[in-house]
Amino acid sequence: MYKRILFTFFALLLWGFNYSQTYEIQYTSSYNGKVLTEQPPVLVWADGKENFILNNTIREQKSEYPFEIAKVEKPSNTIISYGFLKPGEIVSSSDAESIGKQTFEFTNETKKILGYTCKKAVTKINSNTIEVWYTNDLKINGGPSVLGQNLGLVLEIERNKNSLITASSIKKVKKTDIDTILKGSIQSTDLLGYKDLLWKSRFTTLKVFDNETINFSEESKSNETVKKYANGTIILKKIQFPAIKEGENIFVEVKQQSNGDAYDRTGTVFFIPQDKATSFFDGLEKGVKTLPFYENGNGKQYYGVSTTENYSPAVEMMRFFTAFGIRKFNHIQLKGKDWQTISPYRQDITELKPDLSEKELWVGAFIGNYDKGGHTISLEITIHKSDQTVHRNNTAIPLFNTLNIMEMAGQEYSTLFDKDKGLLVEFTLQKDLKNAQLRYLTTGHGGWENGDEFVPKANSIFLDGKMTFSFVPWRSDCGSYRLYNPASGNFPDGLSSSDLSRSNWCPGTVTNPNFIPLGDLKAGKHTIQVKIPQGPPEGTSFSSWNVSGVLLGSQ
Repeated sequence: MYKRILFTFFALLLWGFNYSQTYEIQYTSSYNGKVLTEQPPVLVWADGKENFILNNTIREQKSEYPFEIAKVEKPSNTIISYGFLKPGEIVSSSDAESIGKQTFEFTNETKKILGYTCKKAVTKINSNTIEVWYTNDLKINGGPSVLGQNLGLVLEIERNKNSLITASSIKKVKKTDIDTILKGSIQSTDLLGYKDLLWKSRFTTLKVFDNETINFSEESKSNETVKKYANGTIILKKIQFPAIKEGENIFVEVKQQSNGDAYDRTGTVFFIPQDKATSFFDGLEKGVKTLPFYENGNGKQYYGVSTTENYSPAVEMMRFFTAFGIRKFNHIQLKGKDWQTISPYRQDITELKPDLSEKELWVGAFIGNYDKGGHTISLEITIHKSDQTVHRNNTAIPLFNTLNIMEMAGQEYSTLFDKDKGLLVEFTLQKDLKNAQLRYLTTGHGGWENGDEFVPKANSIFLDGKMTFSFVPWRSDCGSYRLYNPASGNFPDGLSSSDLSRSNWCPGTVTNPNFIPLGDLKAGKHTIQVKIPQGPPEGTSFSSWNVSGVLLGSQ
């Protein structure tokens, strides 16, 4: 009896020692056999009560925000995620189910890692084959991720035979540094809310409009933050842009729904340069005829469409086209058609960075319509850290924008291509411009059957009198967006209006810009000319072309 009691005492003592023993495991990452030296080693502190997963940079408190630490509580296998959004702001979420739902195929394969015998288990995650090597020699569970926490101490994880994370050292420690890292107030939230907060903390968001109405009504009035013009078809808000560094990307995102208008309409997001004596804002405030005008010889005057010595036109960030009645007309039923409820538009506008960084600018949106209900939109601009270096230009010069944003305030439709002169813009470079490009947006409009909206027409660009680029802008994929267009008309031939191919646009889509290479340009005077064989009017129908151009390059 005495021996049995003594054995039990020592067994409990040994069990308590193992339970309290803490191991520190470091892991290195590699890809196709090459160690990823730029990635800090993963660090795991594991004992019988809990595991912490972080990395050495976090341990040294040198990590850039945001970053995460995961804790796995035992024996419940509850994952506590901690998101460090910025100094002094930590959020957390709890997940008691994920580890228990992990499934593995166990194999008879074994190998030694750091002298410990490891077994292999295999699982699949999102079509990725994951091999997990774990040991039971240390009588403790843990690993460099939450994967395999039930198996033992995971010493290696391999994904798709090319991405590897493997233990490089294991040692016993008396104390961890977690108390010096995980301290202060922590805000708890649900798992989805946690992921959303963490995701959004990775980039800067400039909220411009939130569910704002764009309609045509004398009742549309400005308020303290949002200005409205042209009977509510234009909305405007002043936005302060932060310093945007090289390597950061800029995106503009619009979400649009019908609030009463059933038709496909031209929409644009723009900002107003204010670097010259006169700006587009003056036209909004004082009337379109206060802006300089352009003449092509047809007897009409086109106000505010092209640059002059004292005026810069509005810069188009994104051109979008509303779908036929999305959301408001979803009650129109067709068998097999489950209508979308919102039109999302998102576009990379990084090339416009030189005109945005550290500027306070009027940012606006326009949807051409004559409906009292009109449309609702939300608009955000986001700035992201990125390794992508597609656009390295440090100069962006607005040249022209013929889209009649002030249509409902008397601005002429862009019918200026009915003469051979087309659009001729003169500009002066103060310095040489290297790797010049023309950011060119174009869409054809008007008429029916014979109108330029439905007839392919060549757009030709001339630099200093010499043709440099010519193409036919055309979209033949409009039928892909049928589910965004509940109010689209249907024809006897089995097609819907929203199916029809058009001159570079479809109902419910964004029109992408063309980047036309112009080479290196010397300082001094230059001309850009746009020619389009615009079709003639037919009765009350007429054709027009909305084109905008920004000169990009490096000085």
